Amino acid sequence: MGDLINRGAANAEVLRRVMSLGDRATVVLGNHDLRALGVAAGCLRPDPRDTLDDLFNAPDADELLDWLRAQPLIHVQGRHVLVHAGLFPGWDVAQAVALAGEVQDMLRDDDWRVHMRTLTGTAPLAWSANLDTQQRLRFIASAFTRMRLCTRNAVLAPGAKSTPGRWPRGTLPWYDLPRRADASNTIVFGHWATLGLLVRTDAVCLDTGCVTGGPLTAYRLSDHKLVQAPREALARAA
Repeated sequence: MGDLINRGAANAEVLRRVMSLGDRATVVLGNHDLRALGVAAGCLRPDPRDTLDDLFNAPDADELLDWLRAQPLIHVQGRHVLVHAGLFPGWDVAQAVALAGEVQDMLRDDDWRVHMRTLTGTAPLAWSANLDTQQRLRFIASAFTRMRLCTRNAVLAPGAKSTPGRWPRGTLPWYDLPRRADASNTIVFGHWATLGLLVRTDAVCLDTGCVTGGPLTAYRLSDHKLVQAPREALARAA
């Protein structure tokens, strides 16, 4: 569900392993993946908290980045929809797929490093079909990779505290907004470690904070079975 990289010091190794799985692995882009592409393109300054040096210094860095930027923002499989942060409440699945395609086309273009300048920078908080091209694309990328809380009018609230039970007044998790354009599918997402495991018929959050000591959680679509592996066991296996 995104953020394959910038979560530790073995970025290149992780990408090579997932790449080796071929069509056995389906990946969507997260905010850390887009950040890495922005830094690689020279559009974002490296941050001391980044852990991307091994990727940028790898002998196959160009190949790894090309694979990463070819991944989608959304994947639909039956009634399950895979995204990193969520499905914007104002979009149904068909509209979301079409809008994601606008960003994906830019990332997959040969001039992607130039296009990253369009995607980086402050994104608008409210969606409108009348946004200019730059603001439109920034909103799309932000909604798919950064969204957590929204106002009741479906305005993104990115700076609000997102700890369960401590939502700022007037905000709700995106999946709890009334009159969501698409509540008939199951949206499977991550991004929200403070939310943790959430399993509902319309929304499944699988970010259980493995990077900070929690377990790694998997969810089998066919029968909704959950499987968790403690971080310590994963470290030993590696």
